[in-house]
Amino acid sequence: MPLTFHYKQLPNGLDVVAERNPDAHSVALGLFVKTGSRDEDVAVNGVSHFLEHMMFKGSSKYTWEDVNRIFDEIGAKYNAFTSQEMTAYYANVLPEFTERALEHLSHLLRPAIRVEDFTTEKKVILEEIAMYLDDPGHRLYEKLMEVHFDKHPMSMSILGSPESIQKLQRDQMAEYFRGRYGPGNMVLSATGNLEFEEIVRLAEKYCGAWPHVDAPRQQPSPIYKPHRLSLSDSKLNRQYLMAMTPGPSAQDERRFAARVLSDVIGDSDGSRFYWALVDNAIAEEADFGFYPHDSCGSFYLALTSDPERSTQALHIALAELEKAKQGLNDDEVERAKNKIASSLVLQGEIPLGRMRAIGGQWIYNREYRPLEQDMATLMSVTTDSLKDLMREFPFDPMTIVSLGPGEGEKKE
Repeated sequence: MPLTFHYKQLPNGLDVVAERNPDAHSVALGLFVKTGSRDEDVAVNGVSHFLEHMMFKGSSKYTWEDVNRIFDEIGAKYNAFTSQEMTAYYANVLPEFTERALEHLSHLLRPAIRVEDFTTEKKVILEEIAMYLDDPGHRLYEKLMEVHFDKHPMSMSILGSPESIQKLQRDQMAEYFRGRYGPGNMVLSATGNLEFEEIVRLAEKYCGAWPHVDAPRQQPSPIYKPHRLSLSDSKLNRQYLMAMTPGPSAQDERRFAARVLSDVIGDSDGSRFYWALVDNAIAEEADFGFYPHDSCGSFYLALTSDPERSTQALHIALAELEKAKQGLNDDEVERAKNKIASSLVLQGEIPLGRMRAIGGQWIYNREYRPLEQDMATLMSVTTDSLKDLMREFPFDPMTIVSLGPGEGEKKE
């Protein structure tokens, strides 16, 4: 049977979107909030991610023990994530547990934020930050975002800094929550074997009394400048390098072409970077990818190599970007399109994958795109459209940040 899309907005402004698939054997439900680190003030940087932890500490009705117990009782596959631009909480269950799952998600999104839980979890967050600071890739990515986006809110760390988390107060978190986590800035996404009228009834029952929030994201466009920064850590024995350059936004239809281009240039297997750098043992890892953000986007490059080969690896990578501008062949473009198409279809075959795609798309664009539309847009990408894309986004200006053994910090 064909998939059908449904939409309704509750009186309090909560958007309810659903894709019904009567042939599915499960239901996926997710509450997506249009808020993340780019929406935080410097003084509360990291609060969105911290709140993700606090959601699982319980509501006025449930304790943290209850949260996991109830999800386990209904056999749910559940999780949450926080990014620069959105937070999401979701569960995948058998159809007979739809109501219990939605009720439980609704309690998750109304956290008690108890002082004792806040104090305890702050220590967990600080430990998590310390753990990630020991990861060269994470350290490099955080610095890359900070330098590339400069004063733009996209430069804000998702985790926050040890200083911002240490100073964060419970009441600051509660104020941030009240201002952003509610209808008007949130969507309930449901997919799978469901009846839409029942989803709406349950949404009204468990979320209908939530107060509306008005939280528009009004931010200027980023101002990009070329940057070069070298960092050192005597404990390292590899050289890590990342670079970032502007690309299409999440609202730009050319994001499909950007994904194809990044696959041709820097997929982990069979790409131009692979043959030029990894297969030739110049770099251990060589990736080129694409991030579509809200109202802006980024191409990124990542290399890991022996310190003595780092300069050579970067030179070859940049040369490959220039070669791509001069010409691509139809075969490599078709291979990339087929790879991405397979990924889209495999993700779209399960309710959990479609729920995340539909919820994320609604947060960015307030539109529904059936899988067939995404596939058609993807397959319409040609070598000529990729050439046009590179004329519009010519991998410039570029921010380059490296981290490895060496002497101090160097800016260029």
